[in-house]
Amino acid sequence: MRRILSASLLRHFSLFGRNYPSLISLSVGEQSAFALNFCSKTTSDGSTMDLSNMRKKYKGDEECFEESQLVSLDPIKEFGNWFDEATKCPEIGEANAMCIATASKDGRPSARMVLLKGYSHEGFRFFTNYESRKGIELESNPYACLVFYWEPLNRQIRIEGSVERIPYQSSCDYFHSRPKSSQIGAVVSRQSTPVPNRDYLRLKNAELEEKYKDTDVPMPDYWGGYMVKPYSIEFWQGQTNRLHDRIVFTKMKDGEKLGEFQHEAEEGWVYRRLSP
Repeated sequence: MRRILSASLLRHFSLFGRNYPSLISLSVGEQSAFALNFCSKTTSDGSTMDLSNMRKKYKGDEECFEESQLVSLDPIKEFGNWFDEATKCPEIGEANAMCIATASKDGRPSARMVLLKGYSHEGFRFFTNYESRKGIELESNPYACLVFYWEPLNRQIRIEGSVERIPYQSSCDYFHSRPKSSQIGAVVSRQSTPVPNRDYLRLKNAELEEKYKDTDVPMPDYWGGYMVKPYSIEFWQGQTNRLHDRIVFTKMKDGEKLGEFQHEAEEGWVYRRLSP
């Protein structure tokens, strides 16, 4: 439902070069019509747009995700099942693309897309520049949230956990398995630092291509891998009526008892359904 615009907000509309009547002088019906008209308009430069009517159908109730449909009560194995389905879906270009959200020590969040490069019961692995914004935030606040969203399947997986650097040799092995152009790119880019223009990066890249033409590219000490060690994994599936399916697995702490509607799972996990 669109909100009726407040009179206090309307007082400021003259800043945009348009004069509007005071809501006080309008009837309730006129106020509603005014708000509807305002919300459906866009500015000439396209900087404002009402998107309230953008929606699509998801799955029907007959395709809902029930607890009985869990392939495993081990959430890592369940993740593997959903991930396999995503990799086999021709409409999904990069099933391993995930959003990783981090936060600074004082709680200011940031998020970006990266690629998952492996998973196991130990956790979820990705690689990046340790001096990037996310790297700096993980040093002071070593927790992250991962989100996989596979739109053609109407599915999402959210993973929360603590984060640790993986061993140096593991990072080195992966670094040298990458295409040489990607290795050079990792050396060229001091991620998240300002550069004057793209030509600066092109020049640096050309210099290193020549320098390492006949030799291996050494892995920079500011680059490597992280492991997200999960304590919460949520499986979400969309429903057209918005009664989405949410089944979340959480790690039990020592001495912790089952909570309301929680069920024992495997590998020290418990699970329950959440309201959408």
